[in-house]
Amino acid sequence: MDTAPDFGADFQAELRQLLEWRRDVRHFTTDPVDEDILATCLAAFDTAPSVGLSQPWRIVDLRSPDARAKALENFKACNQTALSGYDGSRAELYASLKLTGMQDAPIQLAVFCDETTPKGAGLGANTMPEMRRYSVVCAIMSFWMLARAHGLGLGWVSILDPDQLRRDLDLPADWALVGYLCLGIAAQDTETPELETAGWEQRAQQPSTLIKR
Repeated sequence: MDTAPDFGADFQAELRQLLEWRRDVRHFTTDPVDEDILATCLAAFDTAPSVGLSQPWRIVDLRSPDARAKALENFKACNQTALSGYDGSRAELYASLKLTGMQDAPIQLAVFCDETTPKGAGLGANTMPEMRRYSVVCAIMSFWMLARAHGLGLGWVSILDPDQLRRDLDLPADWALVGYLCLGIAAQDTETPELETAGWEQRAQQPSTLIKR
C-alpha cells in the first residue's frame, strides 16, 4: 500500500515560496535550456490530473524558424487589434508593455487540448466538456511550477488567434489551443508581477471572490 510522504513545515514554506516566485516571464537570456532539464519538467504532464484520466493535452514543440515566424506574426496581428481597443493613456501604456518573449525564448511550446479524445470514455466531461481544457490548464500549472523549481522562467502568451495557429502548424481541427508557452532562463527575477510594476493593474490583497453560503 502506498504511503504519502510527510510534507513537513520546511517543505510547506518552500512550496509557498515557489508559488510566490512563479511569475509570467517575458524577458529571457539567450542561454539554451538543458534538454535533460526540459524533459524532467515535461514529465510533470505525466502525473497531472485530468478529467476521466483522459490526459487530453497535446504538446507541440516549435523549433523550426518557419513555425516560430508564423506564431510571432500571429501575435503581432492580434496585438495590434488589441491595442486598437484602448485609447488615451491606457493605449500608451499598453503599447509600452512587453507582452511576449517569443522573440527570445529558446523553448516555445504550443499546448493543445484534444477535444475528441476517446481516452477516459467521456467520464466527467459529458455535462462539462470544458473540463478537458481545465485539465490541460492544471497540467500546464504543474509544468510551470516544476520549471520554476529548476530555475527556468515561463511566459504564457494568450494574444493569439488559436485557429490560425492550429492551421499554421497543420494540426487536427479538433485540437483547441490552451496555452502558448515561452520557456527559458529569465533575464531577471522579480517577486512582483510585471504588469503591477508597469502600473497596468494591482493585485488584490485578499481574495475578492470568496463567497460564503
